[in-house]
Amino acid sequence: MKNLINIDSDGDVTYGNHVLLSIVKLATQEISGVGSLQGKGVRMDVVGNVVNVSVSINVNYGVSCADVAFRIQNNIKRSIETSTAYKAGKINVNILGVDFDKNKDTSTL
Repeated sequence: MKNLINIDSDGDVTYGNHVLLSIVKLATQEISGVGSLQGKGVRMDVVGNVVNVSVSINVNYGVSCADVAFRIQNNIKRSIETSTAYKAGKINVNILGVDFDKNKDTSTL
């Protein structure tokens, strides 16, 4: 499935959904504190030239969930708007779990 964005009267630029999906996944995984994408990880809805995104993640133990979510939102927005002709709409970050460091003793938690 492809999305069309009209750049100018001379032609169209076409982005495959997998391109947008890759941009969002990379933008999410670049943020320190993100443990992993959860489930399918990313859902997108493209309406006109606006991309609405919902990401589901696990965070690393000991990080601020609010800080990680805020940085993910900013990075996704920046990545979409600088890499494509789309504008970022709603960016929802769903934190579903915590990833613990396998080397640490978590029995006292």
